[in-house]
Amino acid sequence: MGEPMTDATGAGTTGTGGGAKGNATLILVLGIVGLLCCNLLGPVVWYMGKQELQGIAEGRIAAVNEGTAKAGMILGMIGTALLVFGILWIFLFGGMAILGAAFEQ
Repeated sequence: MGEPMTDATGAGTTGTGGGAKGNATLILVLGIVGLLCCNLLGPVVWYMGKQELQGIAEGRIAAVNEGTAKAGMILGMIGTALLVFGILWIFLFGGMAILGAAFEQ
């Protein structure tokens, strides 16, 4: 009970998630890229960020980059929202243009 926590190498940890390193930086980079030029990455980054934070909460992944993972996940959420708005824009205004052209004849 009172023993200090150790990782796989036997080195002591602080008890704040001494697991694997994780992919927080990758998630942040993909979130930025997805937001700037490819909104299709938004849902993927959102999912990856959620999995990363879940791993941190369970202690499988080191908690060092929790803020980076959260930032990437938030960028994924924003990218997903922009993707949805873009699709709605295409269907609503594209559909309106088609209907307008049909009634113009």
